[in-house]
Amino acid sequence: MYKPELLNSLKGYSGKAFIQDLIAGIIVGIVALPLSIAFAIASGCAPETGLYTAIIAGFCIAAFGGTRCQIGGPTGAFTVIIYAIVNNPDLGFSGLATATVLAGIFLILLGAFKLGGLVKFIPYTIVVGFTAGVAVTIATGQIGDFFGLEAISEANPVTAFGKTYTKMPGTFAEKILVYANSISSINFYSTAMAVICLVIIFLWPKVTKKIPGSLIVIILATIVNIIISNCVQGASELNSPWHADIIKNRYSIPKGLPTPKLPNFSLSTITKVLPTSISIAVLAAIESLLSAVVADGMIGAKHNSNNELIGQGIANIFSPLFGGLPATGAIARTATNINNGGRTPVAGIIHAVILLLIMLFFGSYVEYIPLPALAAVLMSVAWNMAGLPAIRKLLKGQKSDICVLTVTFLITVFIDLTYAILIGLAFAAFFFIKKMIDLSEVETTEKFLIAGISGDGSEETIDIPKGVIVYEIEGPLFFGTVRKFELASERAGADYKILILRMKNTKYLDAGGINALSQCKSACDRKNITIILSGVQEQPMKLLNKSGMADIIGRENIFDNITDALKHAEKISAAKN
Repeated sequence: MYKPELLNSLKGYSGKAFIQDLIAGIIVGIVALPLSIAFAIASGCAPETGLYTAIIAGFCIAAFGGTRCQIGGPTGAFTVIIYAIVNNPDLGFSGLATATVLAGIFLILLGAFKLGGLVKFIPYTIVVGFTAGVAVTIATGQIGDFFGLEAISEANPVTAFGKTYTKMPGTFAEKILVYANSISSINFYSTAMAVICLVIIFLWPKVTKKIPGSLIVIILATIVNIIISNCVQGASELNSPWHADIIKNRYSIPKGLPTPKLPNFSLSTITKVLPTSISIAVLAAIESLLSAVVADGMIGAKHNSNNELIGQGIANIFSPLFGGLPATGAIARTATNINNGGRTPVAGIIHAVILLLIMLFFGSYVEYIPLPALAAVLMSVAWNMAGLPAIRKLLKGQKSDICVLTVTFLITVFIDLTYAILIGLAFAAFFFIKKMIDLSEVETTEKFLIAGISGDGSEETIDIPKGVIVYEIEGPLFFGTVRKFELASERAGADYKILILRMKNTKYLDAGGINALSQCKSACDRKNITIILSGVQEQPMKLLNKSGMADIIGRENIFDNITDALKHAEKISAAKN
């Protein structure tokens, strides 16, 4: 039964717990401010959309989720998807809103049908490759602001290889071409600011881990830039070597939330965004549950994955109604919340309230944040997302893992995120099936049989009667291994009157395996050979019963162990002779 973690947490809730949550909520709310703005800008959206997301989705995730300390909002994983949709002239922000609502519905269904555990089965190699690809894409998108390159617009187009761009393209290759053609406009003041900010972010954990370096550099960069703008003559002019773009130059921060508005639910729009909405749902599920696991480890709790998915779904339904973006649990912000004393969903709710108050009363100050500083923050996020230690470990492993990792990474960077997941899963499935085929064997035993380990620990040798052949099926009998079984069963010749299929190590059987058994039975009937099954496991036995194969073979010919099967074979052999 669905029950938000907030209701569980409020039982016995004390004033002391509230003070802890209040302090943590205030700190993480301030920390979330620059990140929310940065992710929105990186996604090709106005900065306030990131704030709307953190406020609405952050509140919903805390109020309706299944995790005690989860902090939700916009994250880097979504930037690639969002950028592609909002820059699509046929979709735009309305199309994004539709996709996000659909993703929210998918997440609720996943939770309602208790499918939260399935997310854990997405191969680790795909997650690592995809995350690394997203990290590269995020970093690439920040090159312009990091180096202070002139922003592309209709008034300032860039021509590369015969193609004119009036806005930054979405693909990796085209971005690199545009940057290469704009390199002459590099601003060394912006570059210096970004580099210094990046150095501070990486060194700041040595000072303290409670307050992230990203917040510190945003405050320092804003103050320094205001001082330089007021003290250096002409610094505010675009062509000045002391000019750094600030949020105010490109955007304005509204004071408050917009009126809720339903997205376009036309059939054509739904059809166009359906694959993207599935990608959003999968990403939200993966990242939120990963964040929940991290949080559990930090506080010694246990989250409810299905309730968490329902909470994430509610958040992604309401966020676009208020002009927000897709949202999920944010690992860094969740860790910041816990490190500062947050222990219940109340801290997440306070974090959302703090962001709303900042919008209402301090939005005009936020507009003075320099874009090079935000670019440095996102560069650090991309570096942490890349997961280089995990990549190095995987590169030392088996070739199949390296292949899945590489394919997923390259498709994420150069083609499309949705295709990256689908093709990555296809490659992973292919290599898994191949591995099962390689591990599965059908071995023939004619003279004697090592039947297992006896009670005293010694191996037990059992004689096989004349005219009896035993096939040991090692591993699953499914569509990928059927041919091995068929080739082995075809070798049962006239010298043998009884074929025993020993299946004690066959824990999985599918329709292909049933068909192979049926063909084997028919072939043996033509040769007057009796089939006996030994050591049939639970899942294969259920399928044998459902398919009727158990009756075709004869239930009298199915045994739990090889000893009874051999005794039965002796009786049949004696009767035939």
